[in-house]
Amino acid sequence: MDFIDQIKQLTDRVIKLRDQITTEEATKNAFIMPLIQNLGYDVFNPLEVVPEFVADIGVKKGEKVDYAIMKDGTPILLIECKHWSETLSNHDEQLLRYFTVTKAKFGILTNGIQYLFFTDLVTPNIMDKDPFFSFDITSIRDNEVEELKKFHKSYFQIETITSSASELKYSNLIKAIFDKEIKSPSEGLIRLFMGQVFEGKATEKNLAYFSEIVKKSIQQVISDQMIGRAHV
Repeated sequence: MDFIDQIKQLTDRVIKLRDQITTEEATKNAFIMPLIQNLGYDVFNPLEVVPEFVADIGVKKGEKVDYAIMKDGTPILLIECKHWSETLSNHDEQLLRYFTVTKAKFGILTNGIQYLFFTDLVTPNIMDKDPFFSFDITSIRDNEVEELKKFHKSYFQIETITSSASELKYSNLIKAIFDKEIKSPSEGLIRLFMGQVFEGKATEKNLAYFSEIVKKSIQQVISDQMIGRAHV
């Protein structure tokens, strides 16, 4: 079975079972371990996957991350897990602490549905605040599957992932900003367009008037492009 088919199969599994998963441990077993297996790692081989990996932090001993993916005795990927219903933003500080004290270059924070991938693009050995890659397994797109495939045991190369991580991170942030502007144009964007088509002053009344025009215009351009693409 191809990798993309394995991921689609896991998607169906998560959608079918999630309402019956009541604990974090069940989330790991039903959702997260299958993904690790799909990435080519033997979850029952402690030389490849170490559950409850000890990551001592200063004077705090015995701190554990849920899984560490290993290569040649060294962790290359840390995975911190939560119950599928939990909000991941409440737990990124925990993964940050683990990341700092290990040799792993990448960290994943997941609830078995959402997956957030982190590295250290800003400051070496300090996990970035923002993930460079993320996806929702219940609605994963083909291009996201291709990015995920880079973490497969057969293709995993730190240099390859790192070289594309920066572009991927900022591209995703820009798309998020653009999506927000489409739904609700900011004053700065309204002023930008207004200044090029309107000779009057940018009064509060005029800004409010052009706000809806800018919003409709952007949405129309996108709609026209999609229709044009469909006719190609």
